[in-house]
Amino acid sequence: VTEPLTADKNRSGLTDDFPRPTYAWYVVVVLTMGYIFSFLDRQILALLIEPIRETLDISDTQISLLLGLAFGIFYTLLGIPIGRLADRRSRRAIIATGITIWCLMTAACGLARNFGQLFLARIGVGVGEAALNPSAFSLISDYFPRERRGRAISFYNMGVSLGAGLAMIVGGQVIAYAFNAPPVTLPIVGELYAWQTVFIVVGLPGLLIAALMATVREPERRDKLRLTTDSGATSEDVSVKETVQFLAKRWRTYGTHFLGMSVVTILGYGFLFWIPTMFVRTWGWSIPEVSLAYGTVVL
Repeated sequence: VTEPLTADKNRSGLTDDFPRPTYAWYVVVVLTMGYIFSFLDRQILALLIEPIRETLDISDTQISLLLGLAFGIFYTLLGIPIGRLADRRSRRAIIATGITIWCLMTAACGLARNFGQLFLARIGVGVGEAALNPSAFSLISDYFPRERRGRAISFYNMGVSLGAGLAMIVGGQVIAYAFNAPPVTLPIVGELYAWQTVFIVVGLPGLLIAALMATVREPERRDKLRLTTDSGATSEDVSVKETVQFLAKRWRTYGTHFLGMSVVTILGYGFLFWIPTMFVRTWGWSIPEVSLAYGTVVL
């Protein structure tokens, strides 16, 4: 692979006609709502550490595996293949499928009866959520011209803070209700613990966002880059191997970026996941109290 990457503006079928701004922003709002729900489903476990430990008789190390490894390993590894799929298939369908998977798997966390079952359900949450970002960024780039794309992406990225904060606040209120309500009994499954009810109540409403994705039109793919190679292959022909080679030749740039983001993520999620439990154990706060206070700070 040789440099540089150049845009072929004369590609057949490429136009400068973008969708109406009002509709484009509607799409961004739907995607942002999906991002918020992804954080709610991802983080609700952090508010349920104590009751889960007591019920399943597991350690903090096992809780860490549920929070980190179970979710993160497939969330990370599937990002690239799903991104490649988003370059070729319907991004709307990919996102809708991903949302459906992570919502159902969040609800499945509420059916878990042991550590292994909960671990597998958390893997499913990570698999589903891996579909969102690659496809969402690709959609946004095709709905907005370059001079307006930054604002749209910034709005979508607000889903990180909004999702993290609302996950605490809303999650805390759901927990307060579930722990004070009469026990829920399901056919076949039987009686649920309060923390199991929370997973189900938090997970299933996200399916409405999956349904909303049906109102999102798949836009024309724009600004496709052609990668100059010795054989004249285009970016659509570039293999995973060639992509890895491209990154390897620029390892100083990408390596330091990946390292920096990894450290920031480790610290950020470490605080986000364990601060509620620290307040509960050290100062005796209730889960609704700490979730409201900490969620407000995050917002």
